Amino acid sequence: MYSGRVDAGIVGAPGYTGAELLRMLNEHPSLKVTVATADSHAGDRAAELYPSLAAAYPDLVYSATDVDRLDGLDLVFLAMPHGQSQALVPELAGRVGHLVDLAADFRLKEASLYPTWYGAEHRAPEWLERFAFGIPELFRPELIGAPLVAAAGCYVTAASLALAPFVRAGAVETTGIIVDAASGTSGSGRGLRDSMHFAHVDGDFSAYGLLDHRHTPEIEQAIGAQVLFTPHLAPMTRGILATCYARPSGLATTAEAIQLLRVAYQSEPFVVVTEASPGTKATFGSNAAHVTARVDPRTGWLVVLCALDNLVKGASGQALQCANLALGLPETAGLPMVAVYP
Repeated sequence: MYSGRVDAGIVGAPGYTGAELLRMLNEHPSLKVTVATADSHAGDRAAELYPSLAAAYPDLVYSATDVDRLDGLDLVFLAMPHGQSQALVPELAGRVGHLVDLAADFRLKEASLYPTWYGAEHRAPEWLERFAFGIPELFRPELIGAPLVAAAGCYVTAASLALAPFVRAGAVETTGIIVDAASGTSGSGRGLRDSMHFAHVDGDFSAYGLLDHRHTPEIEQAIGAQVLFTPHLAPMTRGILATCYARPSGLATTAEAIQLLRVAYQSEPFVVVTEASPGTKATFGSNAAHVTARVDPRTGWLVVLCALDNLVKGASGQALQCANLALGLPETAGLPMVAVYP
């Protein structure tokens, strides 16, 4: 357990998730950012790239990524694109107290899944089993004191918070589960792509990754069931809304389904179980997830919905929540519980 100041570093700080980490760590009572590294933006001031950070970090300059600069830190967040952590973790893990990776590099336990879903062999497969999987509400015991954490992705978090209580309770069939989820454009990061241009996204709503989206095996691993996952791109900056369908096994009414969620999350500060249909705006900028459920007696389907902010509970907030657990700090420290509204 840590007491007093905890020195933290962020690798890949100029990305959206890095900027969110800086925003939240400024309010953290213990964690202090001492190193923020970048590649293409090395030498730039954070306040120039993100004016929103100017009041808190007027003099912070991104440094080049150098393991020696991170040596001895209590905590390092890896906020890089997928594939880059595999090269860095073996070199860095023994030189810092705790590592929290926000990418998918160490989320899957089976190395054989990476060529199928990510198109390449894993370069450090011997490290996969060493990482705790980062959804605190579902895997808290493994995260307490963990030196290595792979924080779950945004789609996975929304689908898993919705479905895992029902799978674990044996209340649904574990095959044929359907997850339809829509995300804001920030989920694809800061990289420039034609499909992310305003003229492409504005006024449009589209599905992608049909049948083979790379987060499918991560959802299946997290909930322990077979899933058909279809992501959608929505014309908004932040937010995810996951609508999940499963065949109930023993559940007869909506009241029973909502009660199951209430019992599962009764002690969870960041999960709101609601009878109303959740919307993404209610979670904007917060680490909260809103969930509800319905049982349809006409079709026989269970419908479970989850809304969250893809950059907070779906990424940086979740990573910080995991870090708090790993360090023995109060789990809610530094994390926004109230959304920005309207």
